[in-house]
Amino acid sequence: MPEQLDLNLLRVFDALLQDGSVTAAAERLHLSIPATSRALGRLRRAMHDPILVRAGRGMAPTPFALRTAPRVRSLLDEAAALISADREVTVAELKRTFTIRLNDGVAATLAAVAAEAAAVAPGVTLRFITEGSESIEALRDGSVDLDIGVGDVTAPDIQTAVLYQERIVGIVRADSPLGKHRRPTLAQLCQFPHVSASRRGRARGPLDDVLEAEGLHRRVAAVVPTSAIAALLVSASNYVGLAPQRLAEQYGEALGLRWFPIPAALPELEIRLLWHARLDADPAQRWLRDTLRDAVS
Repeated sequence: MPEQLDLNLLRVFDALLQDGSVTAAAERLHLSIPATSRALGRLRRAMHDPILVRAGRGMAPTPFALRTAPRVRSLLDEAAALISADREVTVAELKRTFTIRLNDGVAATLAAVAAEAAAVAPGVTLRFITEGSESIEALRDGSVDLDIGVGDVTAPDIQTAVLYQERIVGIVRADSPLGKHRRPTLAQLCQFPHVSASRRGRARGPLDDVLEAEGLHRRVAAVVPTSAIAALLVSASNYVGLAPQRLAEQYGEALGLRWFPIPAALPELEIRLLWHARLDADPAQRWLRDTLRDAVS
């Protein structure tokens, strides 16, 4: 008779894939190591796959396990939402890992969220991952709980809300000659080399359109993938950079930077929060969304 898969076995599967270790999964689930090992055996028989295999001193998931993990996470989320849809969550007793996808410019503003979660919900782990593919399938299959970034999604099963508006500002090293000007002109900006932050490796952006209309041109001397790397490069050079204002305000002084408004009508960025409809009523995720909003308000 084939091995039956129940919800407890799926929880073991999820823990094993998150931790890559029977011992760590047992600790996470508050089970004994022999009980967790037996559950792994049952999973292997039920799924006709080794799930985890020895790799050096550790264990690595099989391709099947990696493909299956997001679907299992999604099923567990739906089960949790079904049980707790009309109940209040006791945050101090909450034990959960939330995976949040975001770019580094947004991540810099969320230090308060991590501090708040640690203070009131010690059993919660916030797992931040960087942007790669912005596919909404990650929200659908449960591999990502929340997506924070620029842009909107019109899919009917994806919920979205504006988190905050972001302005782009200029940054230079505090001792840069340009730093002596409280509000540098566009012509003054063009006298110094620039660093461009673009995950897609683009040197041109909205500022170049403004400069072109004024008969000006900037020299982009470096292109880096993130705003944080751009800020570090600016702090060690005479480059001019562009960065989200919240990032510049929060870390500019520590990095020895000065920030200033760009004298041009650059588009503001609308930072949005996205989540799947199945988690809309989940009280634990509702608490996290409220905490995020409070942190950036």
